[in-house]
Formats: sequence, C-alpha cells, structure tokens
Amino acid sequence: MKTNEIRQRFLAFFEKRGHRIVPSASLLPENDPSVLFTTAGMQPLVPYLLGEHHPGGSRIADVQKCVRTNDIDEVGDNTHLTFFEMLGNWSLGDYFKKEAIEWSYTFLTSKDEGFGLDPHRLYVTVFEGNTDVEKDTEAVSYWKEMGVPESRIYFRGVDDNWWKAGSSGPSGPSSEMYYDVTEKGLGDMTPEEFANADERQDVVEIWNDVFMEYEMKDGAVIGKLPHKNIDTGAGLERVCAVVQGVSSVFETDLLKEIVTYATAYAGEVRRARIIADHMRSALFLIGDGVVPANTNQGYILRRLIRRAVFNTDKKQFTPEEIHTFISHIIDLYMDAYSDLDEKRMIIIEEIQKEVERFDKTLSRGLKEFEKLASSQISGHDAFILFSTYGFPFEMTKELAREKGIAVDENGFRIEFEKHQEDSRTAGAGMFKGGLAGTGEIEMKYHTATHLLHQALRDVLGEHVQQKGSNITAERLRFDFSHTAKMTDEEKQKVEEIVNKKIQEDLLMQKVVLPREEAEKSGALHFFGDKYGDEVSVYYIGDSLENAYSKEFCGGPHVTHTGVLGHFKIKKEESVSTGVRRIKAVLE
Repeated sequence: MKTNEIRQRFLAFFEKRGHRIVPSASLLPENDPSVLFTTAGMQPLVPYLLGEHHPGGSRIADVQKCVRTNDIDEVGDNTHLTFFEMLGNWSLGDYFKKEAIEWSYTFLTSKDEGFGLDPHRLYVTVFEGNTDVEKDTEAVSYWKEMGVPESRIYFRGVDDNWWKAGSSGPSGPSSEMYYDVTEKGLGDMTPEEFANADERQDVVEIWNDVFMEYEMKDGAVIGKLPHKNIDTGAGLERVCAVVQGVSSVFETDLLKEIVTYATAYAGEVRRARIIADHMRSALFLIGDGVVPANTNQGYILRRLIRRAVFNTDKKQFTPEEIHTFISHIIDLYMDAYSDLDEKRMIIIEEIQKEVERFDKTLSRGLKEFEKLASSQISGHDAFILFSTYGFPFEMTKELAREKGIAVDENGFRIEFEKHQEDSRTAGAGMFKGGLAGTGEIEMKYHTATHLLHQALRDVLGEHVQQKGSNITAERLRFDFSHTAKMTDEEKQKVEEIVNKKIQEDLLMQKVVLPREEAEKSGALHFFGDKYGDEVSVYYIGDSLENAYSKEFCGGPHVTHTGVLGHFKIKKEESVSTGVRRIKAVLE
C-alpha cells in the first residue's frame, strides 16, 4: 500500500463516519509565538478545541503538514525527519472515548477500509492516573470490547500518557497504540518487557488518541473544558514504514525515491538521507511563504538548504541539478498538495538563489575555518563564521568534529544573543509544542493586527499582503510584502489611521460563509489552500459590506475596537527581499 493510498484511505474512512475533510493549514502558525512552525496537527485547531465553532462542524479530519527541527542532528537515522505529515481525526464536543477507540482499532486492522494490520501484534497504553485525574479504566474497557486482551494493555504515567499544550491550555489522558515489527512476534509481555521492547523499537507507536477534557494552568489541572474533545494523531511516514514492512521511514515509497535521487549527489547513505529530508522540507516551507533569512523561520530554511548542500560530495548543486531534483519531489507530492505545482518555479528559484549565495561564501568560509582551527573554536570565532561567512553553526560543529576539535557552543549562544537573535529557537531548534495565550491582551493585539493590515494597504497600496504574524502579551509583530523602507510620514499615517479606528469604537464581528461567497465579499486571505469549504470572516464595522477590515481568520478577537488603547509602531525593518516587518505595541 503506497503513501498516497494510505493518506486517501484515512480520509475516506473518517469521511464515511461523518467527518468533514479540511485541508492542511500553513506551516506558518497563526498568532502562536511559542513555535516558529506548525509542529503538530492540533496547533491550527486550538481555538476550536477551546470552544470556538469550527466552520466544518464538530467532526473533522485532515492531513497536516508539520516541521520540527529539535532533532535535526538525528536526521539520517531510521526515524527522524524535519518535515512530516500527521493524520488526524477530531471531535469538537461530539463523540468521545468509545467511538475514538473503536474507529482507531477498526482502521488499523480492517483490510477493506484501513491498514489491515495484524490485531495480534497490537499493544495499547493508557493513563495510570494521578492526584488530579483517576486511572483510565474506562478506556481499558473499550479496548477489551474491541478484542485487545488485558495482557496487552499497559498503564503508564504523565510522561507517556498525558497530553498537554504547554503549561497552560487544553489537556487530557491519552491512549497509544503500538505495533510489533519483529519477524517472529513477541506475544504477551510484562510491563517491564514491553518498556524494553519500546526502547529497542521492536514495538513502534503508530497511533495516539487524546481524550481532551481538562484545562491546565501553570502546570496544574484546574478543571474541565467547556466540552470534551478527541484529538488523534498518526505520523504518516511512520505508519507507512509499518504498513510497508520496512525498518526506516527513508525506505517508504516516496522518501525512498527521493533518497535514490539524492545518492547522485552524495554516495554515503546518511548524507543522501539528509539531502532528501532537508530539500523536501525546504520546498514545503517556501511553498508556504518562507524565504531564506538570518532570523526566525527564514534562518531555519537557510540552515536546511545550506546543510543539504554541505552534505553533497561536491559541496555544490548546479542550477540544472536543483531544477531536476526539486521538480521530482514536487511531482511526487502534487496530487496531495496541488499548490506545489503552481509554485514550482518560485520554489526552485528561491532554493537556487540561496544555493548561489552559499556557494559564494563557502570557499571563503572554509579558508577562514582552516585559519581558526586549532584545539578549539571559540564562541566568537564560530559567530564570525556564521554572521560573516554564512556558516550555520551546525556546519562549524560538523567540520570541527571531522577534525577532532572542540567548539565553544555556549560562547556562540552568548554572541548570538548579543545580536538580538533568538538562539534557543534558531540555533538549538527548541520547537516544542505549546499555545499562545488566549487572554484579553492577546485578543487585543490580534484585533489590532487586522487594523494594521488594512491601514498599511491604505497607505502603501493594495500590493501589501500579510507574510506572517506573531503575537505575545507584550507586542505584535507583522510581516508584509513591500519593497521599500517605510518613511516616517508613512508610519505616522498608519498609526493615525489605526488610532482613528480605535477611537471610533467599531464592532469586531464574525460570519461563517461558504468559501466562494467569502472571497466575493472582498475579505483578505493570503494562505492558499489552508481554508476549507466554509470559512470564518472577521470584519470591523457595522456590516460586512461596509466593513473597514475583513479577513479570513480563526480568531479570537475583542468585540469592539474601543478597548484597544493607543497603537504605537516601535520598529519597521527588512526581513528579506520584498518583505518588511513592523513591531508595535498598545499603550
């Protein structure tokens, strides 16, 4: 069973059971400052898990694009990837444990509708309980109804079977399904034997049901959510490895083909896998609007492209090689992600430009590294290699490792922070899950972002399009398309417009419309296929027709602009070619 069929079987199974199929959201999360990228299937659904009405209804299913780079140094082994897809079915206050468990089991084992896995090789874990939440014997009873013997069900603690969205937000016990991938089969095991098999990866986790009914604050359970939700997840590439009977995600059909292409550029298997993984991630990131830069998402993209080039035997990609290689990957995925085909030349050109930039600095950087290389590379020297010669820090580490010398990693972090860059995110890749706050101040900044967007279009022109947004309790950050530095007069005019709309105390309202009707209303939307057949349109004004601002958006917002306070632009700067950034506060 090939990857494309597995993906489609999953969606068809849950569509048959009343789920609305929604497209993948962008890899760039909306208004979640805790992560640079969408790292899990639940991230785009946070407002709905917290009670907001989803335009698709209370049962939805999707295949979500994700990027995580916290384990980038492990890419090339059998399991680690930076880009991956998550299969997910969701109940938003609809069905709960019984149906979730029944459908999970049925889909995994059904030959007609699902994966057709051997039920005698399945094992299940459930939450053992603690002082806040009781032992999940209810889930055990449903698994037994499905035919899973009690000897194959194991209780585990918070670290394994409690899902949470950071220290605050929705949470709940989970039940995970594991599959025996050994040749002969392991049979019944004690909890200790099962834990050892898990450690050896003789059993592989292939599905996770989260019974999301609790709310946490500052790390403690404070009560129950307004309604119970189901959040399920299964990593597509890992599932494919199990279904296709291979020992590595890189041996699944699509990735195997990409790795085979990559071996033309790197003979060693691990390096070919790194090239395959990083180029696949890069093209999906560019497809969602990221461009190479020295900060934030752009830095991660730059790091991926340059690391891929560095792992080639020649330390080089020709334009023809890039065109052929990237086109081949797009061809493999365009049935599932049609926008890749539409953006093919943009993706190829961005990668080519970054490869050319790296090529110009690589030889100088290698010469500089040779000058610096002694018994240790200082943090200052490592930062000079990064800032002046375009060397990702990981590349300096790899070169140093090859020569058997040390690198002062902590010193590099200190230098990095001096230059006002987030070392924990961009350098060490701390991409853990978590949610932005949904308190009043965040809602104020979210609403102010809508006013800022429209004011920029009023002052600079309708070419202005949102390229990214990041909101914290202290400020808003808004990236937009514009080729020139804003003048002081332009910034002042934007501030005046926003503050005028705040003083007018306009209503912020929402309407759910069919996508075609929403588009005809003139509502702004710049994130392609992330929207479903029905969308939420937030508009500022008395009516949709006469609104000052209207955009496709998931919320949440304040109810009227008069509560926002005074809007002030603190900084306007360049992010990358053709993209500017504004940082602003409400005083």
